[in-house]
Amino acid sequence: MNIIQEILLVEDSQNDIDLALYALREERLANSIFVVRDGKEALDYLFCRGTFAERSFNHPPKLVLLDLKLPKIDGLQVLRELKNDPRTKTIPVVIMTSSTEERDLVEGYSLGVNSYIQKPVDFEQFRTTVKTLGMYWLVVNRSPVTDQAPTRIGESY
Repeated sequence: MNIIQEILLVEDSQNDIDLALYALREERLANSIFVVRDGKEALDYLFCRGTFAERSFNHPPKLVLLDLKLPKIDGLQVLRELKNDPRTKTIPVVIMTSSTEERDLVEGYSLGVNSYIQKPVDFEQFRTTVKTLGMYWLVVNRSPVTDQAPTRIGESY
């Protein structure tokens, strides 16, 4: 099954990036995976600003895979901004983190995360986890249809 979807992978660990890309491409779940390495870059990408100002808001990612421990702006702040904006709040976000902190789990769900996964240390478990979540969020899950086309920040609705 070859499904064209866009995934935004927000991750600062090269090993975790490589493993996620390998698992998603091996299963042919996504042809378009965009990687950003810090929270500021993630927000710039999602809100079409800075170096991503030319990116169209009409093509948001179908799924955001979000690490919590990120440089510049942490993952929970990225989640907060994403879920507080009407243009991006319906984008599914899966936190994939090595954090075992209960407060991260609780805060993630209180901010509107769709799923919270602790990264397995074992390669095969990690691959299976990414494959399973990709299959669910990109193939099985139905995203809501919005009535209006998204607009850039500063444009009226």
